[in-house]
Amino acid sequence: MGGSPTSSSLLCACSLAFYYYFSLMSLLQIARAQNGTTPASEVSALNSVFSQWRIPTRLNPWNISGEPCSGTAIDNSTSIDSTSYNPGIKCSCDGTVCHITQLKVYALDVEGGIPDELWSLTSLTNLNLGQNYLTGRLSSSIADLTQMQYLSFGINALSGEVPKELGNLTNLLSLSFSSNDFSGSLPSELGNLTNLQQLWGSDNGLTGSIPEFIGNWSKLQVLRLQGNSFEGQIPSTFSNLILLTDLVLRNNNISGSILSNIGDFQSLALLFLGNNNFNGMLPALKSTSLLNIDVSYNEFSGSFPSWINEQGLELNLVANNFTIESANNSVLHSGLRCLQRNFPCSRNSPIYSDFAIKCGGPEFTSSKIVFETENETLGPASYYVTSTNRWAVSTAGLFLDNTDTPYVSSSSRQFTVSLGSQSSGYETARISPGSLRYYGLGLQNGNYNVTLHFAEIALLDATRAPGWRSLGRRVFDIYIQGNRVLKDFDIKKEAGGVSFQPVQIDFTAQVSENYLEIHLFWAGKGTCCIPVLGTYGPLISAISAVPDFIPTVSNNPPTSKKSNKTSLIVGIVAPVGVGTLNDGRVIAVKQLSVASHQGKSQFVAEIATISAVRQRNLVKFGYLAPEYAMRGRLTEKADVFGFGVVALEIVSGRPNSDSSLEEEKIYLLEWAWRLHENDNEVGLVDANLLEFDEEEVKRVIGVALLCTQTSPQLRPSMSRAVAMLSGDIEVSAVTTRPGYLIDWKFNDTTSFMTTDTPRSENEYNQFSSSSATMVGDLGHSPINAVHRVQEIIGEGRSRD
Repeated sequence: MGGSPTSSSLLCACSLAFYYYFSLMSLLQIARAQNGTTPASEVSALNSVFSQWRIPTRLNPWNISGEPCSGTAIDNSTSIDSTSYNPGIKCSCDGTVCHITQLKVYALDVEGGIPDELWSLTSLTNLNLGQNYLTGRLSSSIADLTQMQYLSFGINALSGEVPKELGNLTNLLSLSFSSNDFSGSLPSELGNLTNLQQLWGSDNGLTGSIPEFIGNWSKLQVLRLQGNSFEGQIPSTFSNLILLTDLVLRNNNISGSILSNIGDFQSLALLFLGNNNFNGMLPALKSTSLLNIDVSYNEFSGSFPSWINEQGLELNLVANNFTIESANNSVLHSGLRCLQRNFPCSRNSPIYSDFAIKCGGPEFTSSKIVFETENETLGPASYYVTSTNRWAVSTAGLFLDNTDTPYVSSSSRQFTVSLGSQSSGYETARISPGSLRYYGLGLQNGNYNVTLHFAEIALLDATRAPGWRSLGRRVFDIYIQGNRVLKDFDIKKEAGGVSFQPVQIDFTAQVSENYLEIHLFWAGKGTCCIPVLGTYGPLISAISAVPDFIPTVSNNPPTSKKSNKTSLIVGIVAPVGVGTLNDGRVIAVKQLSVASHQGKSQFVAEIATISAVRQRNLVKFGYLAPEYAMRGRLTEKADVFGFGVVALEIVSGRPNSDSSLEEEKIYLLEWAWRLHENDNEVGLVDANLLEFDEEEVKRVIGVALLCTQTSPQLRPSMSRAVAMLSGDIEVSAVTTRPGYLIDWKFNDTTSFMTTDTPRSENEYNQFSSSSATMVGDLGHSPINAVHRVQEIIGEGRSRD
């Protein structure tokens, strides 16, 4: 048997194996002779760290026969950042000794604390422990890693204060501790890190002021501190950071204004300041490199700077107090006004009772619900409002690892389970690397049933991608009306660990101010780069919201019919029902509708008669012009004032004072001015009015506010008022609140006086505090005033 072919083959194979073994050992000895060996202390420390973290070492391509500084660890063609092996180390050898200089344990779900042995690897220049579940505090022994240049603990569960000993690592170029549970202030010792080029400290619980010492980091290029609890203003020392490319301070409590010299930051490309308390105006200058700007959810105000029209600009201006002027925002979406603070469009005059959106895709119908198209080109800082002002969407965030990632995800896979009962609608979805908000606008107040539709179409499960490609996790938070309703929501996990499986989540939301906000927010949880870079952040397929009550609004978009401008007020009032108006307003409507067909003197005379009739019947305060009410002085513009009040009554469908209303709405003129100053004139429109032209309403209100100015000289003539109403001339700008609204107090009978008249019982009438009813001076009776008005008007009077 010893000479059998089988035995000979076996002997040959064994000889060959021994040959290769000894050859390998010889090569290893040669390599060790050429490169050196790793000190036993470092080998022991590395093995102990890996043992405590339950990481096997034998399978690593850099661990050949117990020598860690071999294989890829000393292969200069392979970077520590290579995805081909993880964990990984890199070594630096001088021919005698090799030291471990780089260590990566990235996204392996390592749990527990950081072993003390790690701090003995004092030759480390690069340490990446990101995306694990490390807990506990950072040891003060970290001060021993004085050679460190790149240090990352991002996305873990480390807690306590940021150790002051980090200030010893003066060679640091990049420091990341984002998405942990660090708290307290940043220690002043960090001011020693003058070589720092990148700091990532977002999504922690850091408090106090943003340190002034950051201004010492004159080499800084990236500063990201979003999602903390800082307060106060941006330190003036930040003006030294002119090399910055990224400045991200979103989601803090920072106030004050933007740096005055931000235009000097010639390399700045990303400026994210959203969700703070910044105020003032946007800077007048910016660099041409700055193309991504998010200042949403602040208190910025005023007009826009000229650079607002720059092409290619990604800009999110949502939820501020900007003055929206057509003259300087030709590039901005016209619906931006609807997304300012308090969401003014259809505020207090709702027109909708539901909405449905196909997020990131084309329109489709399911279960009789029409999911409207939402496939706009959105980016790092952008928004979109539908032409009907029914709903809107805004995004904020930049994909850190892959700037080419689109903000829409799609799949060719056909879903077996549909959205509702018809077309699926899950093949496309809207995504964002940070913040994704949807808004329902102009909604009738009440409780709504909100349904969010999800399906994971980018992260694969184990049946479709065996191995590491199935380990991706998409984790984000869901807020409705500002309240977090789901924390760490994971679509694939919710679907039982399966991709391409629809998930439907239902909520009840209360709408109390005519808008509904749905906010999906990535707080740094989950994975970022599986199966490819930039695979993270919220993803949603569709949204619907239906009322949990019986609506009383039309639920149809406003019509854009161009009716005869001279029948303006008739078109506005008709749906309310003329029968609900008093005689004076019926006559006013009739007269205005035929104004262009009759002599203007006749029109003005009849309006004067209307006003006089109302005053003769001791109507409530609000119709008499101030000069007549205070001093008995009858001017040619007295009844222009009364007409202005009547016009506001026609638009609002209510009397000029109503004590049954909430305090700010009791007096019509006061309420109208408050709405005007908040750029929300349409809030005055009668809630029962189902359809109206917003621009025409603004024209009528603008004319009414001109007619009710304190000084007669500031009021238009009646003929000019009619010309403005009919569209023959533009409505003059109304900028000054009348003095009587500033100086008079309706509940103080001693304060009803004009600013240019001394107080005297003989010079003004008194008004009761309860009803503000005029007790007229019989010597200046409104009855007698009718004849004086007719005399002043004269035949065919048309002078402006």
